[in-house]
Amino acid sequence: MTASDKPSLTIRLCGPRGFCAGVDRAIQIVVLALKKYGAPVYVRHEIVHNRYVVEGLRERGAIFVEELDEIPPEHHKQPVIFSAHGVPKSVPQDAAARNLFYLDATCPLVSKVHKQAMLHQRRGRHVILVGHAGHPEVIGTMGQLPPDAVSLVETVEGAQSFSPEDPDNLGFVTQTTLSVEDTADIIKTLKDRFPNLTAPAAESICYATTNRQESVRAAAPGCDFFLVVGAPNSSNSKRLVEVALKAGADKSLLVQRAGEIPWSDIDAEPPQILGLSAGASAPEIIVDEIIDAFGERFDVTIELAETTVEDENFLVMRDLREVELTPADMAFVNGETGR
Repeated sequence: MTASDKPSLTIRLCGPRGFCAGVDRAIQIVVLALKKYGAPVYVRHEIVHNRYVVEGLRERGAIFVEELDEIPPEHHKQPVIFSAHGVPKSVPQDAAARNLFYLDATCPLVSKVHKQAMLHQRRGRHVILVGHAGHPEVIGTMGQLPPDAVSLVETVEGAQSFSPEDPDNLGFVTQTTLSVEDTADIIKTLKDRFPNLTAPAAESICYATTNRQESVRAAAPGCDFFLVVGAPNSSNSKRLVEVALKAGADKSLLVQRAGEIPWSDIDAEPPQILGLSAGASAPEIIVDEIIDAFGERFDVTIELAETTVEDENFLVMRDLREVELTPADMAFVNGETGR
């Protein structure tokens, strides 16, 4: 089919999209550790929530485990890496008790939330964590504190029903990957009920989450369809789908690869304007894959919907800084090439 035979499609390509500095750093730590210490390198939990990235690291020699007792004794001298989402205090304590060598790839912005939560507690406040139950980041943040020192609030309804022992001594933090609008509603409800509620010293929702939501919010009006590249267990990716719908997209869908796109629905009702973004753990190569897939069916015009430019960079730990990566390694770390 020639370009003139294809229906026209404008793809509004959001920017920023894809890897954030924390994800880039975490992937880099695994690749650098494999270079320095050799395979296997163990990773507790998915280093980031993206199957494509995880499989690529597995092919390089990373072994993913959920708990430290899965690491065989003969490999206790090999490094184990904690994921970007952060871990409870009990995990490094357990690693030390097992004489494991560990590297902590927790995103520095998640670590800031941990510190803010602990500061609230040291100052005598009960900590409210706004977040999603069961998410690794929430488990890690709550695990910085004694169980009776922190309460999880997930919704406005939860904020309305929350009943603390001391309403005048409360502080809050939030998961870094929440919907900015939804979180503002929850916090407003809490502040209305508890006027002495203390905010963290810095915004908990991270810059990358905010920036990606702002770009989607700007691009979504008028879109017949909005695709977000991301994993089903990625909080920030799922929030982008919700933001697109609220901002005016007719339909919005989360996909991991081009093969998950519902082509029968699209062929039955071809869109004229397609929004496209990617969660903070989704590599750019999959965005390219999706654009190419639409290019086979449509005469595609790319329209950039860029709201800001990100230049954040988080350094890896000092022990890994002297290790050199090849251009191919760096392309993988940046999500620009295949595995």
